[in-house]
Amino acid sequence: MPVDCPLPIKPDFDNAEAYVESLLSFVTSSELFQYLCGGVHILDFLTQEPHLYSTVFPEDWRVWFQLHDVPAILDLLMKEDDKVLKILISSIDTSSAEKQGTNPTWRNGPCPPTSLLQYIQAIRRHALNRDFRPRDASAAPSSARTGPLPRHVAVGMKPKKIHEVENFVKYINGLDADIDGHEITHIVDFGSGQNYLGRALASPPYNKQVIALESKQLNIKGAKSMDVTARLAEKEKIMRNKKQYRTGTPSPNHDPNASQLRDVQSNNSPQAPVNGIVDRSVQTNTDESRGRIQYIESFIQNGDLSTVVHDVTHDRNTRNGTIKSDPHLMVISLHSCGNLLHHGLRSLILNPSVKAVAMVGCCYNLVTERLGPPTYKLPSLRSSNLRLDATSSSCDPHGFPMSERLATYQHRHGQGIRLNITARMMAVQAPENWTSTECGSFFTRHFYRALLQRILLDRGVVEKPGRHGDENGGSPRGWTGAGPALTIGSLRKACYASFTAYVRGAITKLADDQERGTEIQRRMDGLTDEAISRYEDKFKEKRKELSVVWSLMAFSATVVESSIVVDRWLYLKEQAEVRDCWVETVFDYKQSPRNLVVVGVKK
Repeated sequence: MPVDCPLPIKPDFDNAEAYVESLLSFVTSSELFQYLCGGVHILDFLTQEPHLYSTVFPEDWRVWFQLHDVPAILDLLMKEDDKVLKILISSIDTSSAEKQGTNPTWRNGPCPPTSLLQYIQAIRRHALNRDFRPRDASAAPSSARTGPLPRHVAVGMKPKKIHEVENFVKYINGLDADIDGHEITHIVDFGSGQNYLGRALASPPYNKQVIALESKQLNIKGAKSMDVTARLAEKEKIMRNKKQYRTGTPSPNHDPNASQLRDVQSNNSPQAPVNGIVDRSVQTNTDESRGRIQYIESFIQNGDLSTVVHDVTHDRNTRNGTIKSDPHLMVISLHSCGNLLHHGLRSLILNPSVKAVAMVGCCYNLVTERLGPPTYKLPSLRSSNLRLDATSSSCDPHGFPMSERLATYQHRHGQGIRLNITARMMAVQAPENWTSTECGSFFTRHFYRALLQRILLDRGVVEKPGRHGDENGGSPRGWTGAGPALTIGSLRKACYASFTAYVRGAITKLADDQERGTEIQRRMDGLTDEAISRYEDKFKEKRKELSVVWSLMAFSATVVESSIVVDRWLYLKEQAEVRDCWVETVFDYKQSPRNLVVVGVKK
């Protein structure tokens, strides 16, 4: 099943190696990319001197941005055809313009600056291709063709989840059928949650043997309840003496445990914990051709599945009858958060029983850092934040980057590719899916938060940011503010009706802080509604500038996500045990933007 090219790259590159080398060169050499992906933070926008907007972008960019609204700028970044960009760059050439005697235009206005167009091209060519083609059901054998999820299997799923599960179960089923040399006996779902994916795999027509690993007992309980609706288990029956039950009097000979007729696959009661793992099974069918689910409660801290494999048995039919044999596992995940995907990929290397992995990640902001904070100093807009520096310098061996290629990559700033939390948080954006309504909403929220930060600075709640070029270097967080960070989080919907309402709601929430609440309340006392309105009037012109910066940050961060995915593929490629590994899309980006699966197959 390996694809022609192991990475979904643009046609600009002849092969995956040429793309990887160009990608690593770009992310370590483009100063603008480093600014926009980890070098700036929204809280600095109205507090930094010199002004952040004028520091990041050259003057000709700022002049051109003034001539267009934000939707038009977003269209240029993400929707304008690549061929049009090439024509624009060509037409801007001075000699060509002089020969033609005309000035190039875009949307009846001045053409974007050449350097802006070239930056857009660089981001697009280094972002992995996200186009999705569903598996061709007609090409499969008639016995393997599948349709939409039945209603009883899709219970509890929203349209987005239905799209993901429908397409991923088809992908896993096809991968299972195409793996040469390994007969997969069980599918292991890392972080199964409500087990939507496992339930679909265990149901007809797939009928897979599924091991659902989940750390939260509440999720397992909910999943088992939905298994009943999906006809994978029977509802628990409790036999009672109705007369005594109504009066609340238990029978003297009544054993409540004995009266419960449980519907279980192979264990009639929960097993005792083994190395922190509790095994709880739910199905009763004894037909080996039917799918089954085994739930295992486990907090996954690495890729070692030895305790899981110990509890899994596989019956193999031979000429001499049925014998017990070691299971062959495929580890999968649908949107594993943070390092959970790293653990899944490492399970292929750490466990002889694991023969293949197929992992779709998300929540890059939860990934830890392997190399610690940057050892080089960007021409930074930020000063150091000691608390966040300490957190980021933990050098977690399970973190990013996984591959030695990225960990040891030599560049002009030093060694290794680093992505701070600001860059990784931006990588989970989906700017191509933004609607005008959504843009207006979150641009307003960002502007309110940045403007509140200015008020907090002026009233002494937060300290003045470091100066441009400060020798302290940059914070791993990407925020300039010295001292403890103030996290406001979400507020009631009514707080976003106006800036005054937002400030009042935020102050009320900050006042509840156990450590600094009293001090914050004292410093914010006397702040009138009129004073808040003056702040909004003074800085209202900055809202568009902030929106432009945020848009370019989200657009640029598509390369951050590509770097993370490429690192995971490179890790598998570096392992002697791995025969094939590749990356491809498994969902429609508009339905599910985190749509890249990393696949590895053992020799």
